[in-house]
Amino acid sequence: MMGCNPVASCLSLTLTLFVYQLDVCVSDSHHEECPESCFCTEGINSGLVVHCSSLHLTAVPRDLPNTTQHLYLDNNLLLTIPSDAFKGLPLLFKLDLSHNLLVGLEHGAFRDLADSLRSLDLSSNLLETLDPGAFGDLRAQTNLSHNPWLCDCRLQLAMPQLLLDPSSLAEVMCNSSEPHELGAQGLPFILVATDLDFCAAIRRTTDVAMLITMFGWFTMVISYLVYYIRHNQEDAIRHLEYLKSLPNRQGRYEEALTLNTWL
Repeated sequence: MMGCNPVASCLSLTLTLFVYQLDVCVSDSHHEECPESCFCTEGINSGLVVHCSSLHLTAVPRDLPNTTQHLYLDNNLLLTIPSDAFKGLPLLFKLDLSHNLLVGLEHGAFRDLADSLRSLDLSSNLLETLDPGAFGDLRAQTNLSHNPWLCDCRLQLAMPQLLLDPSSLAEVMCNSSEPHELGAQGLPFILVATDLDFCAAIRRTTDVAMLITMFGWFTMVISYLVYYIRHNQEDAIRHLEYLKSLPNRQGRYEEALTLNTWL
């Protein structure tokens, strides 16, 4: 039986130690990049999975690594998502914002994620309406369930502008409606929106307001014309009386006759 080659064994041991040290350095590097209080693990293709769940966060962490692929911000105290919250995350594939206190999404909130994000969870928040400007060109499959959606004209106008995966919109259930008498509560918005016109009442109100405004302007113009005519008629009468009080001259007499005819 041949003995082990000391040189080969030494080289093998050295290579093993080098690979181990390199792995430790990479892990330490990712650990240093991880936001404070969050927990980071390796993702596929050298990306990171960043767990920031249940930390009572009131804002999205600002020091997120640019290699982040999955980001979990669920069960926190987020009220809104600012326009630059996810800037510099070109690899972000999945974003979980469920179970927060989100009442609104600022214009451009997800615009930097249009090319990468494929899964977005906004369920169990306090969202009442959708701003197309917040999503931009985002086409991700989005969980919109368990929000107190207000089914009204604004939401009806916003829906066709959204580029989200069509299945996302099926989860928008009407918690309330405006006008209330439409009775959309508890129904999927995309279902009732095909039969109900939430903007009809607003259009009627707008038409009435325009009619009242036009009537007001018309009344003001008529009042001005009446005042103008009366004012000039009174001036003409005073001028006629003045001419009559002057000595009787042919020129003034003719002028008085002309003025009297006009009146």
